[in-house]
Amino acid sequence: MTATGASTAPGTTSVTAPTRHVEAAGARFAYRELGPRDGVPLVLLHHFTATIDDWDPRVLDGIAAERPVVVFDNRGVGGTRGRVPTTVEAMADDALAFIHAFRWTEVDLLGFSLGGFVAQVIASREPRLVRRLVLAGTGPAGFKGVGQFNRRLLTDSGQGLLTRSDPKPLLFFTRTRTGRAAAVDYMARIGERTSDRVNRTSLRAAARQLLAIARWGARSPMDLALIGQPTLVANGEDDRMLATRGSFELAHRIPNARLVIYPDAGHGGVFQHHDRFVPEVLGFLR
Repeated sequence: MTATGASTAPGTTSVTAPTRHVEAAGARFAYRELGPRDGVPLVLLHHFTATIDDWDPRVLDGIAAERPVVVFDNRGVGGTRGRVPTTVEAMADDALAFIHAFRWTEVDLLGFSLGGFVAQVIASREPRLVRRLVLAGTGPAGFKGVGQFNRRLLTDSGQGLLTRSDPKPLLFFTRTRTGRAAAVDYMARIGERTSDRVNRTSLRAAARQLLAIARWGARSPMDLALIGQPTLVANGEDDRMLATRGSFELAHRIPNARLVIYPDAGHGGVFQHHDRFVPEVLGFLR
């Protein structure tokens, strides 16, 4: 394992944390560290097309006030070169290579959307490595509606492409007055970092991610009883991308799970309600 850059100083924020790199499994992974040096690190696994620049600063800085937080770009995304894997299981292989590069013996995981799929595989595959698990805006393999691209999803994504705008305001938030205001606020927050940003995800990489998502939805269900870690499942009440009922299914099938649903919120409910989600996560991780 080869890492570049000195250790991160305490007090580093989502805006100031430098982008560093570590080599593992033939890839040079881009990552950032926030928060204290001591304690079990919380490793974040992000959503479809996202990079380390797309995490909500209020979530990152809020959790990093107490806990070491690590965000990274998996193979072929953002600041990490290579070809994006076309299965969730292969994405989990790469995420594990990144984690093992630091020789951590224990981590907590927060997986959002596609990252939640990856987190489920990691937690079931290496139960001694994962202490606690947070699954946000995600769903189980083989569950109806997971990995299926409904008309609303395709329409909103198409509108973003046609207008050359980020589709997240349409996909992550409700169309109510509250939801529209939350979308504006979120987009402003993820733009707060103005330097040392990574490349956006390419269309080719996004297409490969879509294939992995479709395969996750089409595969046979995982035995979620294998996930014995305490698990926090969170979502908005009207998720347009991964139906909220998938979160209910996760909470039902994972033995030691707790479910939190945020009102008047969609796929990005944990960002819209960051003022509630961050204390929830910190309390859960304690």
